[in-house]
This record gives sequence, structure tokens and C-alpha cells, in this order.
Amino acid sequence: MAIESLPDFTPQARQRWDSFPADFRQRILSNVWCSQCRHEVTITNFSGTIKHGDLLLVGKCAECHNDVARVIEDS
Repeated sequence: MAIESLPDFTPQARQRWDSFPADFRQRILSNVWCSQCRHEVTITNFSGTIKHGDLLLVGKCAECHNDVARVIEDS
């Protein structure tokens, strides 16, 4: 998947995201549930923040453009 532009991340979220291996990041981006499509999709046009210690990605479904989100829990 090609990302058109760099996502907008808070500094803390950028640090956490960059700490993950590239293959893990790719799997996360292509494994987001869309309630409209009712299956796993790829997230696009996403941003990242830290909420309650977890990394939260918020963006759009690549198929229907519905709002989607993915939480990566702090371990």
C-alpha cells in the first residue's frame, strides 16, 4: 500500500508508531474493521494520537470511505 502523504501524528504517537517494525505497521494498517463494509479493510488518510496510554489511529476505510479507527494497546 502506498501512502500518499505522511500521516499526522502527535509527537508521542509518532515515537510509538516508529518503534514498531515496518511489517507490523503494514499489517496494522491493512487490518482495520469497517462497520459499513462489515469486514477488515485498509485504513487511509489516518492520524495518530495517544489515548489512555494506547496508540489510536483514526482515518477512512479504503473501500467506502467510512470513518474507521484502530487501537494498538500499550504492552
